Amino acid sequence: MKIAVLSRNTRLYSTQRLVEVARERRHVVRVLDPLRCYVRIAPGEVEIRYKGKALHDIDAAIPRIGTSSTFYGTAVLRQLEMMGVYTPNPSDAVLRARDKLRCLQMLAARGLDMPVTVFGDNPDDTTDVLDMLGDPPHVIKLNEGSQGTGVVLAEKRSASQSVVEAFRGLYANFLVQEFIAEAKGSDLRCFVVGGEVVAAMQRDAVPGEFRANLHRGGTAVAAELSPAERSIAIAAAEALGLGIAGVDLLRSKRGPLVLEVNASPGLEGIEAASGVNVAEHIICHLERHVAKGSKRVTVPASQSGSRSAR
Repeated sequence: MKIAVLSRNTRLYSTQRLVEVARERRHVVRVLDPLRCYVRIAPGEVEIRYKGKALHDIDAAIPRIGTSSTFYGTAVLRQLEMMGVYTPNPSDAVLRARDKLRCLQMLAARGLDMPVTVFGDNPDDTTDVLDMLGDPPHVIKLNEGSQGTGVVLAEKRSASQSVVEAFRGLYANFLVQEFIAEAKGSDLRCFVVGGEVVAAMQRDAVPGEFRANLHRGGTAVAAELSPAERSIAIAAAEALGLGIAGVDLLRSKRGPLVLEVNASPGLEGIEAASGVNVAEHIICHLERHVAKGSKRVTVPASQSGSRSAR
């Protein structure tokens, strides 16, 4: 099988692990910087090039597209899809997950529980928007933030209004959510591959912090999920059309709540905490789908050697 990993950095742990496991399983794999790919669009023609050479015969593509390159990266992924390349996370699914508001709307339409969320654009509506949510604390977050950036906890109504005004002054899109106090600064990261939770960890925030992200200094340990938690994580990934997803849950008095769905979840924290070879689960998932007879597209021979990722 010939695999393309769309990633801007070959040194990232997640990218290296995917390359390592794919080559251990005797596949040809190449890391492609999506910003170095370029396409030709014409009726009846689908062409994509990378550093001056046409790409063809790729069997599968794994998108590792960062938030800063969402627009261009998903356009490149879409071009590969048009060429018949299998991807566990199609371009439209990545876009759904990347837009927090759209993601929550789709999850709510499926009846999946989550922290109550409100949003509004006009400053004249701020008071009523916050009334729709209820008493603080409130969590205010940028619509396209990641790794805990752009997330603020407002403990008083006046603070909520001030943060909302500040975000509006920056012309930023944001959401306001209820604060789940009983979670006590912890959340669950459920790693879903092919409709199955293959690994899970509990992340705990450092003292004085309410965000449990590992990038914010949080710690992680392996987690045992309840049937309800496992079920809602799988349903959330399925609702967005993601074959690979990091689904973040909060444990609340009313049961598990979906906090966020990540279309490019990192492997380092989950593999270290759970002891599960998540990269192997991903490559095996590709093998099963490509074996069903997906049309292929290849990385040119000069680009697809057996060297290890540096």
